[in-house]
Amino acid sequence: MASAVDQVRDEEKLDVAALASRSSSVLERLRSSARSARAGERREPTFPIGKAAELVGRTTAAIRDAEADGRLVAPPRGENNRRTGYTLAQLNDMRGTFGTRPWREASDPCSIVAIQNFKGGVGKSTVSVHLAQYLAIRGYRVLLIDCDSQGSATTLFGYVPDLDLTEDETLYPYLREGERETLDYAIKKTHFDGLDLVPANLRLFQSEYELAARMARGQGTLLNRLAQGIASVSDLYDVVVLDPPPALGAISLSVLRAANALVVPVPPTVMDFSSTAAFLAMLDETIEDLKSYDLAPQLSFLRFVASRVDENKSMQKGLLDLMRQLYGNAMIRTPLKDSAEIDNATARLMTVYELDGPMTSKQVRDRCLTYLDGVCGEIEVDIRRTWPSHLGRLRKEGLA
Repeated sequence: MASAVDQVRDEEKLDVAALASRSSSVLERLRSSARSARAGERREPTFPIGKAAELVGRTTAAIRDAEADGRLVAPPRGENNRRTGYTLAQLNDMRGTFGTRPWREASDPCSIVAIQNFKGGVGKSTVSVHLAQYLAIRGYRVLLIDCDSQGSATTLFGYVPDLDLTEDETLYPYLREGERETLDYAIKKTHFDGLDLVPANLRLFQSEYELAARMARGQGTLLNRLAQGIASVSDLYDVVVLDPPPALGAISLSVLRAANALVVPVPPTVMDFSSTAAFLAMLDETIEDLKSYDLAPQLSFLRFVASRVDENKSMQKGLLDLMRQLYGNAMIRTPLKDSAEIDNATARLMTVYELDGPMTSKQVRDRCLTYLDGVCGEIEVDIRRTWPSHLGRLRKEGLA
């Protein structure tokens, strides 16, 4: 006869099984809902002619003249006979026609920017995706590599990672199989012209154990594998943005090795600041360890961005002032403040840059875009400063 303890254990097993079944059922409905919702919403952002002229670097009159003489194709008109707006692909056609593409020269290094902190919840994926989209909107060729098995960045491009993607569509095969010579198998086009994605899903987590086990057997050069993969496709891009996992593991170390620039999101709270201080100490120690394998990163810039800032909290204001004093010029001047616009867009598996209009109010959206553009714009200047071909232009713009 089963004891009372055994009976309780059996009941617990039954309860767990029932909860797992219910959770799976609800998850399937959520997946179906997410898939249906994004089916009609994943589209390129569009821009009115004034914004298009600003982004391309020419006047609206120049655009109309080019359309009139056949060098450019005018956008279609809607039912009200007004232009429907220019797509990003059309903006890039304009840049080609007017000679205003901002691409790096072949002799300039590809900028590989890791958005890294070893703590979760700091806005890492939010910064990664918005930075990648900001740069694409401005005409750069961008590759975003999601290195986090949680797939947050992948989700913001409309995927449900463990439903829509197999492990063979992620970094996992490249990190696992030494015979693969290029990352091109995993690159996916996105609905942003000029922006490609290497997605992630939960299976990528398995590679953490495999890499760690192989490194323990003396295969330390495996940390160079991601850098080799990026090098295999870097000729196609101006900027590669890396979104690593929020932990100090084999993949994070591989990201650190591959990057030549580092952006650290730091919310101005005591817990997050404390975690970032520990991150910097670990970063210094890790770089020293990587030197022993001749794998130390060569960072062209290191920047801190105050993320998830709540302007209504006086404690955050004090910490923000402290961070500015402590990090000096390494601190991005524009804070990335908390915004309902970002939260509402994220809930629809989207970003602020791809929304046609405000989800809250025009005032909230405009303020949110000011913060996003300010943060991303400073990083853009840092990137361009690493390209010798851009130094003359930066001087003319008063940025060098």
